Amino acid sequence: MSESSLTIDKILAPELTLCRVPASSKKRVLEFIAERIHYQDETLNDTDIFNNLVARERLGSTGIGEGIAIPHCRLEGLDRVIGVMMTLEQPVDFDAIDNQPVDLVFALIVPKEATSEHLELLSQLAERFNDSAFCERLRQCEDPSGLFRKMADTHH
Repeated sequence: MSESSLTIDKILAPELTLCRVPASSKKRVLEFIAERIHYQDETLNDTDIFNNLVARERLGSTGIGEGIAIPHCRLEGLDRVIGVMMTLEQPVDFDAIDNQPVDLVFALIVPKEATSEHLELLSQLAERFNDSAFCERLRQCEDPSGLFRKMADTHH
């Protein structure tokens, strides 16, 4: 694992890239993430994922400002990193640091014994989302495949 560093395109699957998700609250966004991951891999328990995401939010919101959130957590028994990319139909209150509602969400679920590699992924994500033109392109996506291509394109 260590010889190739993890990048966003390696952890994101088209099935976990979702456009204009109708979520009315932060809780619903986190539930939706957990449900989608379980739907894609039934060995992973959606209640566990949801509870871990919520527990992480209690430590401090993962809303990083400018309408973006990167919810993340560790999961017992997971052997890979899972990414979920969503744009929301309507921005929701996420207790973000700038109090702006969130409409771009990238969730990261990592193995229990998470390493520095996973922190590296978080900083890669934060760096990409720091580019407001890039975020605007994501928000304009009409379909999941377009969103996936934009997110997985390492050259933006």
